[in-house]
Amino acid sequence: MAYVSALMQLFRQVLTALLMTATIAAADEAEFRSLLEPAAQGDPAAQLSLAIAYRDGKGVEKDPAAAMLWGHRAADQGHAEALDFVGFAYLRGAMVKRNTPLALAYFQAAAGESAQAAFNLGQCHYGAQGTEQDCAKGLEWWEKAAAMGHGRAAAAAAMAYLSGEGVPRDPAKARRLAERAAELGNASGLVVLGEMQFQAGDLEAAKASWTKASQLHPTGETGHPAQPSDNASAQQGADLLKLIDYRRRKGEPGKFAFVPMPHIHQGYNNCGATACATFARFQGSEIGGWDFKKLCPSPLGTGTDWWHLLEASAKIGQNWKLVTYTPDDAGFEEATAMLKRELDAGRPVVVDFKYIGPQYAGGFAGHTLSVCGYLAEEDLYILCNPAVATPGLQLITSADLKDFWRSDYYGAKANAVLSRPAFVIEVP
Repeated sequence: MAYVSALMQLFRQVLTALLMTATIAAADEAEFRSLLEPAAQGDPAAQLSLAIAYRDGKGVEKDPAAAMLWGHRAADQGHAEALDFVGFAYLRGAMVKRNTPLALAYFQAAAGESAQAAFNLGQCHYGAQGTEQDCAKGLEWWEKAAAMGHGRAAAAAAMAYLSGEGVPRDPAKARRLAERAAELGNASGLVVLGEMQFQAGDLEAAKASWTKASQLHPTGETGHPAQPSDNASAQQGADLLKLIDYRRRKGEPGKFAFVPMPHIHQGYNNCGATACATFARFQGSEIGGWDFKKLCPSPLGTGTDWWHLLEASAKIGQNWKLVTYTPDDAGFEEATAMLKRELDAGRPVVVDFKYIGPQYAGGFAGHTLSVCGYLAEEDLYILCNPAVATPGLQLITSADLKDFWRSDYYGAKANAVLSRPAFVIEVP
């Protein structure tokens, strides 16, 4: 009887979920249909809403061409958010061929009215997208966006001033901007503010900030490496609450390790050089992510070959070596045994992830970050990720690490052979 009861309960749960999905889908379709007439009559707000619906497949099948058509119609009328929509499409290259100078022009046209466009314009200047790099100008636009109510811009500016990435370090300004981001209810800003409070020894304030961050979006036992940035920041809040005690005590080999690392929040498409810069800073260098990138032959704002990163490390007098492991179960066991040896010895490790999915231009993307700890009893690892809020710490399950730590294009010499690559500190 208990088995039958459990089956009935499961059936009811599935039926409820299906009914809710059908209800939401019907509401989305009704909303989509309500936009057609005003959009056809030239209402730019309705046109932008149609563009978003076609982009996201909300109430209608996904149709990138239709999304761009309606987005352009609204943008041609000077609608600021539509200008940003079209600009971002050209920046990402997901719905249309990538064209960063054109993206920049759209952002420039909208930045006076749209906080999101001002943020994106700052991204372009800071990350050399469609224009020569000008970090100071990028920060200027981020601060304008923050004044207009854009929390993520305030958090990004705070992290740049905190680490001195592209601009002189200014902890006081970083604190004011982090407080502004927190005031705006931005999860990444709350994470950064909490880290400043943690480093100052104000643990209760740090806990309060990270708790607020964790409550802004759904969280789990751990996050997922490919989750959206806002969700990742909320999960960071939960992870940092869990890691407070581990960060304050000495590691126990075989049980847990935590290696404190400096953190630099990466600019646009600069994860490889930024992860390597934090690795270098851990070993005593003062180099930043952009300066590390300039030691490589590829242009700013583009991906970086791992062999060029390795050559750059030698240029600043650091001894790293590249190690690789096979992408199968046996290779993962070897790779994680290496991780634990290095971490127990107080040395972090740089790794390369591969993401696969339709949300990425070309169907996949790569990301470089560091592993800086592990919790053996829970089979968790600690990441230091340049793509998330300072201090960059995230928990990841062993299963997710196994799935994402793989790459077949981390460098030209890899010859498209899938492996698990890592940089480790070469010990004499």
